[in-house]
Amino acid sequence: MTMDAFNALACPLDGEPLSQADSCWRCPAGHSFDVARQGYLHLLPVQKKRSLDPGDSKDMVAARRRFLNAGFYQPIAEAVGQAVTTSTADTKPLACLDAGCGEGYYLRQLAASNMDMALALVGVDISKWATLAAAKQDKRPRWLVGSNANLPVLSGTLDCVLCLFGFPVYSEFARVLKPGGILIQADAGPDHLRELREIIYPSLKPEKPSAIDAPDGFSSLGTETLRYSLTLKSQDAIADLLAMTPHFYRAPAEGRARAETLETLTVTVEVTLRRFVRDSAATTTTPR
Repeated sequence: MTMDAFNALACPLDGEPLSQADSCWRCPAGHSFDVARQGYLHLLPVQKKRSLDPGDSKDMVAARRRFLNAGFYQPIAEAVGQAVTTSTADTKPLACLDAGCGEGYYLRQLAASNMDMALALVGVDISKWATLAAAKQDKRPRWLVGSNANLPVLSGTLDCVLCLFGFPVYSEFARVLKPGGILIQADAGPDHLRELREIIYPSLKPEKPSAIDAPDGFSSLGTETLRYSLTLKSQDAIADLLAMTPHFYRAPAEGRARAETLETLTVTVEVTLRRFVRDSAATTTTPR
């Protein structure tokens, strides 16, 4: 396997191509972006932030890193890798972006499970803490601080986009994908972590039906459901699971307190995996 950094980057201010010179990336208009000492590139302009420190916090990222590196979601990573391989078997090299990459677990697992593929990888996350953690663990992919709403990638340059438990922006995914490119989306199913949710909430709200139609610019390639039981055998593992989910902030204090007393917990993992292909006739515009 060869794994390289993806280099077809776009200026987040004007959408023009970025070129690298040593530790700096510049566009023709002179906008300049320095590579951080840890190896990631910050391409989220301050005027496009909704807060001073958007995305997952340092503590959430650390909890996710511990939990994922323990292998608890390995079956999900394997299913994603299989979906990529099935959909892009003839693509060489494979240019793949993880939109909302977190600390990079799924891109690293994709590379590890496809040793015979040539890969050009890029991970984008709005959290600088997540991107920093990703860069510390693997220097080979391109790690970017950026937003799914304005991906700092040139139009029509990607073979595959992953959106795993993230916030999909389908117009942007269609823009950056080549015609015939693949979007793989993973979302929590109705019973995902139900046992934990029953502990931390007074009652559970009815689940909203998941979207089944293909988004504009895409056609569906099918949907599958991954479901398995997971037993966590320590308070630390349970705390990490809770801390890496939005439930940590949504749950009432008394619910979080109940979770803190648990020494073991068996939960259902249920994930819906959907695959889409970018239509050849789709039209896209370059964001400004």
